[in-house]
Amino acid sequence: MRKDHHCSKKGKGVAFDSQNERPIEHHQFGVWDFYAARNPKLSYFPRSWRIEEYAGLLNDLQYLWRTVRDVGVVAWPLLCLYVAITLVKSLLPALSLWLSGQLLNIVQVAVDKRAVDTRLLTKIACGRVFCAAAEQILETASWKVSTALNGRIRRFYSAHIFHSVARLDVPTWDDPVVSAQIDAIIPKDSNTIAWGAITSIVQTWSTVVNLFSQTAVLVGVLQEQRDGFLLSMISFAGEVIMCFNLTFVGDIHGAWAATTRNNDYIRMEGLKRLISTSTHRKELVAGGLAAYLTSEYRNLVDRLGNRATDFWSAYFDHTTERVFQPMRLLRISLMELPQIVFTLRAVQQPSSIPVSLASLHLVQRTSSLFMENVSALLRQTGSVSQRLSALRKLYEAGNIVNHVADGTVPFPENEQSIRDGISLEFRGVSFQYPGSEEYALRNISFRVGHGQLCVIIGSNGSGKSTILKLVARIYDPTEGTILIDGQDIKTLRLVDLRRAMAILFQDYTHFPLSIRENIALGDPARMHDDAAIERAAHLGGASELIAHLPDGFDTYLERPVPDIFSWVSGGMMDQFGHKVVNERLRRYMNTPADHGLSGGQMQRLAVARTFMRSSSTEQGVGLLLLDEPSASLDPTAEHDLFSRLRELRGNKTMIFSTHRFGNLTRHADIILYMHDSVIMETGTHEALLKSEGSDYARLWRMQAEAFL
Repeated sequence: MRKDHHCSKKGKGVAFDSQNERPIEHHQFGVWDFYAARNPKLSYFPRSWRIEEYAGLLNDLQYLWRTVRDVGVVAWPLLCLYVAITLVKSLLPALSLWLSGQLLNIVQVAVDKRAVDTRLLTKIACGRVFCAAAEQILETASWKVSTALNGRIRRFYSAHIFHSVARLDVPTWDDPVVSAQIDAIIPKDSNTIAWGAITSIVQTWSTVVNLFSQTAVLVGVLQEQRDGFLLSMISFAGEVIMCFNLTFVGDIHGAWAATTRNNDYIRMEGLKRLISTSTHRKELVAGGLAAYLTSEYRNLVDRLGNRATDFWSAYFDHTTERVFQPMRLLRISLMELPQIVFTLRAVQQPSSIPVSLASLHLVQRTSSLFMENVSALLRQTGSVSQRLSALRKLYEAGNIVNHVADGTVPFPENEQSIRDGISLEFRGVSFQYPGSEEYALRNISFRVGHGQLCVIIGSNGSGKSTILKLVARIYDPTEGTILIDGQDIKTLRLVDLRRAMAILFQDYTHFPLSIRENIALGDPARMHDDAAIERAAHLGGASELIAHLPDGFDTYLERPVPDIFSWVSGGMMDQFGHKVVNERLRRYMNTPADHGLSGGQMQRLAVARTFMRSSSTEQGVGLLLLDEPSASLDPTAEHDLFSRLRELRGNKTMIFSTHRFGNLTRHADIILYMHDSVIMETGTHEALLKSEGSDYARLWRMQAEAFL
């Protein structure tokens, strides 16, 4: 690989990373900067990448054995049958080659003695028919067995992948390294990583068996043919040259990373995402941006030229550009030599032409097939390394350590105590979001007692939502301590802590499931309690909305499995010149349409899910966290929501964040007024109004004047 001579003071393209004491190589692939950490022990080897690849292959064999054990549990008979069929198939070419050699012997005898052994000829003919039939039968059997085996493997590992992804917390999920690892284990088609590894290993061994069996038979056949070894060596020479001239591109092993700093390429990809994401479609159309964006995109493409490619395309182009083309000319010349040898032998011994011609054909065909198998074996060796590396990623995904570490202390110690609410205290808490240098919270301290109502008021971006995220341990504070019932929140078991809370985030989402499941997931233990689900919908103000939907609680607002149509869109002509009308197809499919709801309607469904959890008498919820729950509601719905919250709160502790002054602030036991990531004022509504120079009082009067 070409090294950058300007990226390091340590040498040509090599920097030193003191953290892990491994040199960092820098390479340029088009618009991409590539960095790889290399083992210093291998730095003296010119092809250290390949050495690391094979070393990694040996280390990854443990995952292959684990895969075989896992697959054996769900489909051991199918796995054994697939291996047996594949190995038997690999022996057929050698058998066919041996029969071809016997045919040559018959031709030789016919030329020398003018006689043909009809019985032997019949046996050979039947044998060749048997080989052809067996190949077809085994091919069909292999397809059926592999289809069934792949299906079982896919079902088994889909649950493993689902769990590996579902268990990740927010900061871990947002980590780009983890995102790349998760993306690598998700199948891109019907073939799973485990199935790919199994087929790669089995096919490699099949190729090895094929090569050894053909070699053994070929040696015996060539010994009986005049000039057999000479013709074979010449034929093999050309194939060998081509074989070693091939460049195989696969995974890059070891620790590496790639980035691009090319502003044109970054902007070009941004434009592509803009037009391909449904989120931006309304503004794109309403703003009449299509012509401008197209013009800008064309300019960027022209400026970038062939460098405008993704990383893997750039890597492939770079690694394949060094193919030595003159070697192809040498191969072509060598491939003509067997014809010359045959011609010279025919001139010397005209009577041997039939045998020599058949021998030449056999040798050339066999050498070509033989070297194809050698090339396949070389490719499969690289493929095995990639497959085993993928297996390692698949299994290690389940061991990814979450950034938010779990505690060990059960919570609560006394189930009865949680009915009186949960106390909460922040002591000098500061927080920065991952990757940000700005503080979202700075030196925050406050205390909320058992069963108290705390209202956090502040403008957007003041840090209100961040406080709730820290209480739910979506993130851990950068500095300071959070206490829950007097205990450090980091020591409590996460599953217990979150079971004791009901949370509604400002940036709530609607799960891609039915409305019934969306609400019921507030309390999965009551997933099939229709009465509880309907009550939660009523409390959230969503009953009337749901009643007007065609399938009621079973409605999908957006189907997670979209309909699939042909590439020919409505209004276009098909291959017979007929106008395509997709509406008829839609009527026949009778698929429920997606339902777009307003922001207020979506928020009611989210509130209903929160009520499903908070209204449970068995769940043991002692803390309610509500982040702007009325931001999208009209005044009437907001008033009704606040009334129900006060009624249902009981003795639960409630923390309520908002940027608007509402009637809930009058009932608050403590109000936190925030500005610019800091708590500016603390107290009750009455006390803050009486406080001289209070910004809270000034803003409250400003809002109140709008209604006077």
